[in-house]
Amino acid sequence: MAKKYVLKLTAEERAELARLVRKGNIAGWKVQRAQALLKCDQGPDGPAWPDAKIAEAFGVTTRSLESWRKRAVEHGPMALLQRRPRTPSAVPKLGGENEARLTALACSQPLRGLARWSLRLLAERLVELEVVAAVSHETVRRSLKKAR
Repeated sequence: MAKKYVLKLTAEERAELARLVRKGNIAGWKVQRAQALLKCDQGPDGPAWPDAKIAEAFGVTTRSLESWRKRAVEHGPMALLQRRPRTPSAVPKLGGENEARLTALACSQPLRGLARWSLRLLAERLVELEVVAAVSHETVRRSLKKAR
């Protein structure tokens, strides 16, 4: 199968990666990726090792190599040596006032004919009361567990 992303490093990129490998005072994962990129190089000066050989030499999977090569081709080889910024955490569906309303609802009398509130009923009731647009019973469970 032909590689979808073929990495061809420029002389400057090769020199920079080689400098990082020799530097010695950088994180191990960066050295590993830099060495793997140097072996992946399909350019005129590159060794063009097959993925299986690189994977065995550096103790990674061929799938990791494919994703590294893709990122290096799309964003440049130096992008592979930078950690991706973390995505901001999702805003909690039930927080603060909404959690208080859930607790009050859970402590209230259940619907007629029921002995107690189920998590699913509480979730449905929160939506009916327009406390939240949508919420799962699992979110309700976690919120109530935290409130105890």
